[in-house]
Amino acid sequence: MPARPSPPSSVDASRARMVDIARAAKVSTATVDRVLNKRARVRDATAHRVLKAASALDYLPETGLLAALAPEPLRLSFLLPAGTNPFLRMLSDMVGYSQEHWAPFNVKCRAEFIESFNPHELAAALLRRGRRCDGIAMMALEHPAVREAVATLADRGVPVITLISDLADSRRVAYIGLDNRAAGRTAGYLIGRFMRARAAKVALIAGSLSYSAHEEREAGFLHVMGEMFEHLQVVGLREGHDDAAKNYRQTCALLEQHPALGGIYNIGGASDGVARALKEAGREHQVVFIGHGLTPDTRALLIDGSMDAVITQSPQITLMNCVRIFTNLRDRREALAGVESTRSQVIFRENLP
Repeated sequence: MPARPSPPSSVDASRARMVDIARAAKVSTATVDRVLNKRARVRDATAHRVLKAASALDYLPETGLLAALAPEPLRLSFLLPAGTNPFLRMLSDMVGYSQEHWAPFNVKCRAEFIESFNPHELAAALLRRGRRCDGIAMMALEHPAVREAVATLADRGVPVITLISDLADSRRVAYIGLDNRAAGRTAGYLIGRFMRARAAKVALIAGSLSYSAHEEREAGFLHVMGEMFEHLQVVGLREGHDDAAKNYRQTCALLEQHPALGGIYNIGGASDGVARALKEAGREHQVVFIGHGLTPDTRALLIDGSMDAVITQSPQITLMNCVRIFTNLRDRREALAGVESTRSQVIFRENLP
């Protein structure tokens, strides 16, 4: 009687299985699964044995082996204050659409807006994000709760970078931003030179003095006024919380209270609110107006002449510096290796990039 043919097998007997890899690597199949599918952390030596066994048994094609060997990307978070500050919005957008640009660094970046000028919310966000990411960049508020959160993250091995505004006496790993005292001095010098020798009043609008950056800019501005322009009277500082509507109201109040107002320095963001008030009062070409952050809004104000100068820094370089610092720390290099110094630029209508 002729032999009955064997039924076709749906399994390639020559192909290795996870159990074969586990036997060769002397580990459990669960460990093999965790390594090959990256389901959980496995000790480097154990993962190396599993991958070596999988390669020897031709379980993984070359591309699959390379993918398995590739380290997990660094998860980086950028915490920014919510509001109508166009420069911060632009920074957040760049985090989102620059993912391909970060590919060579093997990082994944995410921007998150939190309640502005609330140190307890910032501290809570730091601790919350610190449980799910490998590094955090933030615009710091001066407060013990924020400083304590940074220290807690440092103890957990999660580095923190301060952006734009620093946090004194903290365990952050680096600060990326302008020399804010020098920026304030520059603004004071520009207003003084624009106004020449005429006696007049000048005013300042800050986001909040809870930001050391704004406090330092104010100090630099006042020093220059006292040193070089004693004929100009500074009529005090108001806070607009980087909000266009609040800046508008503060500027309207200043113009009404000080008819001889000749200059305004907007220390923070949302300069469009200041410009709106100047335009409604017909003073946009009479009051010298200096602000911060080159954005589509301030660019338009420079072009129409309602703003005289913008002090700014490159958002692209700011983000790149953060990524470099985090990857330097991951790769056990000096934190600031290859990091560009933050350069202050003064932009006028005539030199718009």
